[in-house]
Amino acid sequence: MICKTEKDIEGMRKANKLVGQALKYAESLICPGISTYELDKKIEKFIIDNGAVPSFKGYDGFPGSICASVNEVVVHGIPSKDIILKEGDIISVDIGTIVDGYNGDAARTFPVGKISAEKQKLIDVTKQSFYEGVAKLKAGVRLGELSNAIQTYAESFGYGVVRELVGHGIGHNMHEEPEVPNYGQKNKGIIVKENMCLAVEPMITMGKRYIYMKNDGWTIVTQDNLPAAHYENTLIVTRDGVEILSLY
Repeated sequence: MICKTEKDIEGMRKANKLVGQALKYAESLICPGISTYELDKKIEKFIIDNGAVPSFKGYDGFPGSICASVNEVVVHGIPSKDIILKEGDIISVDIGTIVDGYNGDAARTFPVGKISAEKQKLIDVTKQSFYEGVAKLKAGVRLGELSNAIQTYAESFGYGVVRELVGHGIGHNMHEEPEVPNYGQKNKGIIVKENMCLAVEPMITMGKRYIYMKNDGWTIVTQDNLPAAHYENTLIVTRDGVEILSLY
């Protein structure tokens, strides 16, 4: 079901509140010298200790509880003991939870220690592109309004907007209809309805938008090896705008 009931919305609030708390915890852990494996294990324990299930673990065979994507990795980075964060890196952490049958999903890109002005700008623009899109979102508009606003803002800085990966509906399942592209024309896409629940997630590259998948079948990397950033929240569409569920 694309449009949620009040019971569904309350369940989504709980699941996504925990995702936000887990991201805040992740931010406190990130520092030079920690491995993405250690991040994964600590965040997995945090989720389980709060009575939830880490929804990514085992999803289509994914081995981690979080996606940990460093520098040129756009999304779906597999946590590893061999990936040690170092000063100047950026890392995108994507977290999913299941609470009482409802899914939470959100992501942030964090600095590791002191980073370059160029990387900080990429993080900031990626985050703001989310808000530029969400500002256009309300019941009755076409989804392309959001998609076009994200693309227009990010590309105005010379950045690339990944097209092969998109946001999605979310609820009892992690991925539901509709797809939520981060690019497109204003007058395209479905008409947005009240009580739709969407995961909106701009994936923005410092260079060209082109990507490829590594041989592990998961890790998505920029073709030019320039950094990428990811900013995601789950939200509910209201009559007049949105309620963002996964902020912290």
